[in-house]
Amino acid sequence: MRASPVPASPASASPPSPVTRHPSPTLDLGPRGDVIVVDDGSALAAAAAERFARAVEEAVAERGQAFVALSGGSTPKQMGRILAREPYRSRIPWDRVQVFWGDERWVPLGSEESNAGEAMRGFLDLVPVPRAHIHPWDTEAEEPQDAAAAYEATLRQAFADPDGIPRFDLVLLGMGDDGHTASLFPGTRALSEMEPLAVANYVAKFDAVRLTLTAPVLNNGREILFLVGGPGKADTVETVLDGPENPVALPAQMIRPAQPDGKLRWLIDEDAAAQLRRRGS
Repeated sequence: MRASPVPASPASASPPSPVTRHPSPTLDLGPRGDVIVVDDGSALAAAAAERFARAVEEAVAERGQAFVALSGGSTPKQMGRILAREPYRSRIPWDRVQVFWGDERWVPLGSEESNAGEAMRGFLDLVPVPRAHIHPWDTEAEEPQDAAAAYEATLRQAFADPDGIPRFDLVLLGMGDDGHTASLFPGTRALSEMEPLAVANYVAKFDAVRLTLTAPVLNNGREILFLVGGPGKADTVETVLDGPENPVALPAQMIRPAQPDGKLRWLIDEDAAAQLRRRGS
């Protein structure tokens, strides 16, 4: 016979158990990457900062320095503010970090529209990374094509590789609601560029030229990390990760690791993941 439970008196009741924090769910989408879902935008920026720190630490431990390609957007800005504070300011070996950008607008470095300018003002000027290790696109060049050629030369010099494709330790990417990533926009010429490392890419929807690394460079990264947040991206996230292959219309689908040890990860918040089928559930 089962004994009746004895109700505990208020004086002898056990204290409440601590809240258990479960790890963020991860969805394995095969060649389309691993998807890590976090609660919200703040959690997204915090997770990105930790991933940045770990990637740098691993690269420095294994190869003596770390090459990272940053992206523009609100989440990288929040990530940068976190990295500029402790413990990351002291934890990261900033003197071993080489910083590039995956793309840039054809605007002066002082503009609020400049990816590099905003990152420098927002966090790189606040951490002990040598100025010679920061490599913005030269948007003061005579023509965008000149800036692209100069960036390719800078890449080859920094990586000490005159012929091959540079290999970043971490490539950070965002994604627009039209499926673009870096400045690889749907239907644009840059999607077919397989030889240059960097190009000037005319984008008709903005009637403007953007500067961008090409897909072969992005795909050669050891870790490629998309940062995507907000309900406005939910439809595109679902289409890119769970829909038919159509990289000309959805350039984010062009991103696939080129090397066997390359990793493709999507770090997204709950709002952006709302319409994904939870394959791991």
